[in-house]
Amino acid sequence: MVVKSVLILTAGFGEGHNAAARNLAEALRNLQPDVRVEVHDVFLEAYGWVDRLVQKMYIAVINHAPFLWSLAFGVLDRTSVVGDGVVVFGRAVRLLRQMLQEFQPDVVVSTYPGNGYLLDNICKSAVRRPFRTVTVVTDSLTINTVWHKCHSDFFLVPNEDTAEVMRRAGVPSEKVLTTGFPVPMVFAEPAPVRGAPPADGRWRVLYMVNSSHHLAPGIVRALLALEDVALTVTVGRADALGRRLQSLASELGREIEIYGWTPEIPHLIRQSHLLISKAGGATVQEALAARTPMIVTQVIPGQEEGNARLLIESGAGELAANPEAIAAAVARTFAGKADLYLQRFDATGPLSHPDASSAAARFVLSGLD
Repeated sequence: MVVKSVLILTAGFGEGHNAAARNLAEALRNLQPDVRVEVHDVFLEAYGWVDRLVQKMYIAVINHAPFLWSLAFGVLDRTSVVGDGVVVFGRAVRLLRQMLQEFQPDVVVSTYPGNGYLLDNICKSAVRRPFRTVTVVTDSLTINTVWHKCHSDFFLVPNEDTAEVMRRAGVPSEKVLTTGFPVPMVFAEPAPVRGAPPADGRWRVLYMVNSSHHLAPGIVRALLALEDVALTVTVGRADALGRRLQSLASELGREIEIYGWTPEIPHLIRQSHLLISKAGGATVQEALAARTPMIVTQVIPGQEEGNARLLIESGAGELAANPEAIAAAVARTFAGKADLYLQRFDATGPLSHPDASSAAARFVLSGLD
């Protein structure tokens, strides 16, 4: 089969789904410029402000009542509630059916599990679909069964340990391929030189503030107390937080580099010796692609537990949840001759897939033979 058109379906419930979709689309266009590629969030396009409101509620729950999300994750994993409940998303089903009719894709790729159930509702028979389906799994190790209870011809997973989890869950081995998480293509470029110890004696540490903004000033204060650390902080669109952190650094008489929303995150990760952030799927995989060890500050129950386990069990990172513990972990990482840093850097190697987007794109364009 010659692949001429690829429809990529995503959703805004976690940045990892959108990141994987966006990076895969870029790789497809780069490898085959004449391929037609479209990326759609069917739920957002169908429900607009209602979908955005639900996204905000989801973020509020995982940040402020994680035990509730843990319960929901378990229900989703153990029951068929998603498949049985897809009938309530009639508008999304109709919109996706129209997309399929107009776009006539050769391949449909989903980076969000809910899309598979919409496809199952539209295409009652898996064997008669006029397109092939590929699911890009964005989680590691703790794989909710919603990913594979719906039909998919193939599942692309971020690492071999996750592939084994899915095989043990009953997914046929020939359907599971380890291509890596689709990270930005910049990670496949020659890596910046990161000496150990660095030539200027200062270790480059990147702290990405994703949530728990109230903890950020305490974390920054503790990190700025470390003499041999050059600290960079990203705050996204939280401009007021950025100004507060800059003022804090000035009060302490320390230098700090602060970014608001920026497309330079991949470059910042690649240039850093250590990343401090939550255990998001895209964040963890980008750190591994860059071979940048991590200190994990927050783990969302369910899907992010596997990401954190992947780092900790492999030796590529550790968990530290409060300012004092985070600063102590940073100091320990670089202490002495930085033996711990070097061990963790080496541990990232087997899990690093900097060319994952191109690998996934090559598979999709191969005709899925």
